[in-house]
Amino acid sequence: MKLREIAHSRTGDKGNTSNISVIAYDAKHYQLLLEQVTSARVKAHFAGVVEGEVVRYELPNISALNFVMACALGGGVTRSLALDAHGKSLSSALLDLEIEAVPDNK
Repeated sequence: MKLREIAHSRTGDKGNTSNISVIAYDAKHYQLLLEQVTSARVKAHFAGVVEGEVVRYELPNISALNFVMACALGGGVTRSLALDAHGKSLSSALLDLEIEAVPDNK
């Protein structure tokens, strides 16, 4: 199933760094996010886009993860000619990540 079936997302940016939050619709899915949406998977999912490190921060009180991705915006908002200089579409792209559904966890 797609990540978007159990979570929503928001993005932010600062210079050439993008951050993407992934928030479970239901707290019961947070463990699934922890297990399957790792920094390594996010980095691989954005291969060719994110050139730097991807760091994951866990926010269990709100059933969310936050990924900070360095060198992710083609030089940054003021230095890139990219159509999506702020990286707002990255959240939608991340929600296309395939994850394995766990029985009785959906």
